[in-house]
Amino acid sequence: MTITETKNMICGGGMDARLTKLYGDASLDAMKARYAELTDLFAEKFPGAADLRFFSAPGRTEVCGNHTDHNHGKVMAAAINLDAVACAAKTDDHYIRVFSKGYPGDVIDLNDLTPQEKEKEKSASLVRGVAARFKELGYNVGGFDAVTVNNVLKGSGMSSSASFEVLVGTVLNYLYNDGKVSAVEIAQIAQYAENVFFGKPCGLMDQMACSVGGFVKIDFGDPGKPVIDPVNFDFASCGHSLCIVDTRADHADLTFEYAAIREEMEAVAGFFGKSCLRETAEADVMANLAALREKLGERPVMRAMHFYADNRRVDAEAEALAKGDFEAFKALTIASGRSSYMYNQNVFATSMPQSQPVALALALSEYILDGRGAWRVHGGGFAGTIQAFVPDDLLAEYKEKTEALFGEGSCYVLAIRPVGGCEV
Repeated sequence: MTITETKNMICGGGMDARLTKLYGDASLDAMKARYAELTDLFAEKFPGAADLRFFSAPGRTEVCGNHTDHNHGKVMAAAINLDAVACAAKTDDHYIRVFSKGYPGDVIDLNDLTPQEKEKEKSASLVRGVAARFKELGYNVGGFDAVTVNNVLKGSGMSSSASFEVLVGTVLNYLYNDGKVSAVEIAQIAQYAENVFFGKPCGLMDQMACSVGGFVKIDFGDPGKPVIDPVNFDFASCGHSLCIVDTRADHADLTFEYAAIREEMEAVAGFFGKSCLRETAEADVMANLAALREKLGERPVMRAMHFYADNRRVDAEAEALAKGDFEAFKALTIASGRSSYMYNQNVFATSMPQSQPVALALALSEYILDGRGAWRVHGGGFAGTIQAFVPDDLLAEYKEKTEALFGEGSCYVLAIRPVGGCEV
């Protein structure tokens, strides 16, 4: 179809069933307008193109397992109904051209798929890295033109960068490989691009949740071969909404706070001659508390205790959801959040004790939701966001009160998306 025919198909309802599956009935009109606008943006950049195809990759929310993945632990995450979307068309040359709304475009020459120093920490490195890994693994790569839009919030712990990486992998998967590359492998390819080409030593949780979709339990005991277990639970039927509250605090100068969590957990493991806590028996840690305290101090020991407890909670939450026991799931969510607060200590930065926006958001959430909902720190912590599961009859009150504190639009009402990276 031509660009005009594609837009007429969208506006005429030809994609309604597919859009409803991804976004729900309530969002259908908004998504039709969004995809129509995306088609217009594509027409501006690449007039005269034909055979347009649409692709989507969601953001994610961490559900349990706070700061456990980097020590080869377990996590539970879920895809959300915010996503990166691409309108793309194959080309006959050896270039990938990707333009994102509001940003300059990236043009990648597929004849040179080596890391480029000038692209470090830029989106071009992610595109090049994904293509390079596809080729290294023996998959087909080829040129395409694409325009993308992304409503996954940056700096929110919802993984806008991972959704973009998975989106690029999904485009290559369907344009050139007939969709045969698995969701798990696309996630690993995306992580490779971020580690090797972008220059960020991230774990695999973000990419895996974005690529697989739905609730997913991930065991990183062997990071090269993570065990992926989708959790069958119909979130739409539980009578709750997922809220992410952005406290709009500054993340600047907090890198050392995030890094210290991993370093301190690994220091506890190192006491026993191991490289990470997953290789270290909890019983050994608990039997050597005095010696650990004397050598490392108290906080590394408590962070290790959090690691083991949250690992167990991941299994328990997955079991609760599989049984349809959402009340048990909420209780475990609160317990995970309290462990992050008390033991992992990533709710506020010790370097700035007067600044505690995440702690205040949690306190307000407990005041509103106590006995009804659940709340916990979300993602890395210190500044940023919290997560809450809010009963539908309390949603208006919760949104009103959190936005009165943190500003209009700071409370995002989301849903769990059952589908990961896909061709729309």
